[in-house]
Order: sequence, then structure tokens, then C-alpha cells
Amino acid sequence: MKTVLVPIDFSPITRRVCTEAITLAKAIKGRVVLLHSTPPPVMVSDMGPSLENIVELTDLAQKTAGKQLARVQKKAAQGRVTIKSVLLNGAPGPLILEQATKVRADYIVLGSHGHTAFYDLLVGSTTQQILKHSRCPVLVVPPPQKQKAAPANKKSA
Repeated sequence: MKTVLVPIDFSPITRRVCTEAITLAKAIKGRVVLLHSTPPPVMVSDMGPSLENIVELTDLAQKTAGKQLARVQKKAAQGRVTIKSVLLNGAPGPLILEQATKVRADYIVLGSHGHTAFYDLLVGSTTQQILKHSRCPVLVVPPPQKQKAAPANKKSA
């Protein structure tokens, strides 16, 4: 059975990514593997949280993500395809590539957030990392285009 790996981050684009992945899975008579990775807490100073607090924060993030992932899986299952979910902890890029190999993904479907080049330079882009290193085809779902406001009709006085 063909496998579509679907990394999600619960952002507004998640619904569109899942819809596209389910459409693809139906077309290839495959299954969907939803993947969410909870990034580790970022330490920005020596005065940051204690190790004990980091463990608590990580556990809370994992529990919250697990509940969200279960909701997304339940909703996606209405698309009548086989769906499995995986919840991991760590940096998303390497984990996505690792899971793609582990589940023998035939495709990866993920979203693009439409950040600026400057943002990607500073923070990095998971999508770019996957495109560069993936061994299987990658479908990138773009963010919805912002609609321009209609010009106001001016009435003559």
C-alpha cells in the first residue's frame, strides 16, 4: 500500500494540507500517516526555566499535541482512507525525513506558511529542508492567498 506522510503543525493551513493528502491517498489507493513533532523548548538565557520545568513543559506540550492530533485524525478519517498518526518530540525537519524513511513514504504532503525570505534566513524553513533532502516526491500546499479589499465606491456629492 502506498503511503502519504503528512507533517502537520496545527496552524491554519493544516486543514488544507490534510484535504490535499487525503485526495492524493484516494487517487493512489494509499494510506495517510499524520506526523506532528513537538519542538524542544528553546533556551534564550541562563536565567531560563529549570530542568524540572523544561520536563513539565515538554510533557504538557506532548499531551496537548496528542489531543490535537487525535482530533485531526478523527476528522481526516471521514475522508474514508486509512489514517495513522505519529507524535514525536524534536526538530521537525530531521524527524520528518526520518519518518519518511521509516514508513516508506511514497509522498510527503506539507504546508508552506508563506514566510518572508528574511524570516526563513533567520529561523529556517522546514519546507525547504524537506524539499532539499527528501527521497520521495513532495507536495507543498501554499497558504491561502489574501484577498485584496474591494475599492470603496465613492459617491458624487
